[in-house]
Amino acid sequence: MTDATANASARRTGSLLVPDARTRRRNAAEARFKIYGLAATLVGMVALVMLLISIFSSGTGAFFQTFLHIPVTLDAAVLDKSGNRDPAEMQKVTTIGYAKVLNASLQKVLDDKGMAVAGLTDKDVADMISKEAPAQIRNMVLANPALIGQTVDMTILANGRIDGYFKGRVSMESAQLDKNVSPRQLELADKMRAAGMLTTDFNWGFLTSGDSSDQRPESAGLGVAIIGSLYMMIVVLVLSLPIGVAASIYLEEFAPKNRWTDLIEVNIANLAAVPSIVFGILGLAVFINFAGLPQSAPIVGGLVLTLMTLPRIIIPARAALKAVPPSIRDAALGVGASKMQSVFDHVLPLAAPGILTGMIIGLAQALGETAPLLLIGMVAFVREFPGAPPQGFFDPASALPVQVYNWTQRSDPAFVERASGAVIVLLVFLLIMNAVAIILRRRFERRW
Repeated sequence: MTDATANASARRTGSLLVPDARTRRRNAAEARFKIYGLAATLVGMVALVMLLISIFSSGTGAFFQTFLHIPVTLDAAVLDKSGNRDPAEMQKVTTIGYAKVLNASLQKVLDDKGMAVAGLTDKDVADMISKEAPAQIRNMVLANPALIGQTVDMTILANGRIDGYFKGRVSMESAQLDKNVSPRQLELADKMRAAGMLTTDFNWGFLTSGDSSDQRPESAGLGVAIIGSLYMMIVVLVLSLPIGVAASIYLEEFAPKNRWTDLIEVNIANLAAVPSIVFGILGLAVFINFAGLPQSAPIVGGLVLTLMTLPRIIIPARAALKAVPPSIRDAALGVGASKMQSVFDHVLPLAAPGILTGMIIGLAQALGETAPLLLIGMVAFVREFPGAPPQGFFDPASALPVQVYNWTQRSDPAFVERASGAVIVLLVFLLIMNAVAIILRRRFERRW
């Protein structure tokens, strides 16, 4: 026994099986830290649950819409006075003529069923139909002129206030103060619903239709925004993936370690922290004012998001390459492989899961960006769908986060409901992209 161990034994006053005061304090601190961590996790989970409940409770109604089912007599005397069934001549009939035909058919059905409400005029009845309905019938007739003169069972959109009444946004009390709807109209709506004329069904138009004006919120959809976001993500993927991966490979495997590469690495890290709106200003100055590319085009949005996404791809890609053990490189070089062969045949396949995960997370972050897109004009009202690629990349379009921002700026409560529904669609896309990242990581992950 040495002097040190002898002195240590002499200092022990208790048993090792009985914790002393210092050990008890350390154990208590560890227990408190676990409680703090658990409490922080619970707070985060509660906040997330409250956010999801708020979004889904206010946005689920956007996926359902109130429709009116009535037989419509397509009067040839109004829609085709010449009787030639010539689409060129029939196009001269505006939606006003189709609205007259639709209103007359609705009034006839109500009279036949005895659903008259005292004090309700024909105009009040007509206002219960969406202003988009005449345009829908007109497009159908122009596509098939043989329908003129027939009575066709139609399913058309009801007015946004009538839809809000069945969803709980509008009540008899609020209708007394609302110039866009009256309690008598709501009373008639109840009768029509009891007769099966009004039903609330799944609204596919919310996912396939374009945006609409402030006067017809019931017809607003995400179709143009979804296509615009898809086109932008294609541009970002095609540009950012090869550039980001090539830059990370060069910086990590081939670039000499000197002050210039250190400066490049610092700038890449700084670019990852730059606010996204700065990239919007850059895109406005370079791609629109200097290069002359069109505003509100997916190609411009894709280029701006590419600049913003590159640092977020390079940094995790370099981390994935650095995580590959040096022994893999040394073994490849030891059996005669060149530097490039060791990187592309051995290091890169092992780093692929991390690179793919970083790429998809970067794309998911780009999908949710709004500020840079506002500066390049993608907040503009766009109703027409962009064409097929490659021309479609230069056509005006919108994007999902911009559409959410646009709808929240409008006064009608139906647009607020649709904004929450658009957030749900955006969250679904983000969940899919993150699920793909997890699947790719497990698919390409290798053990060493």
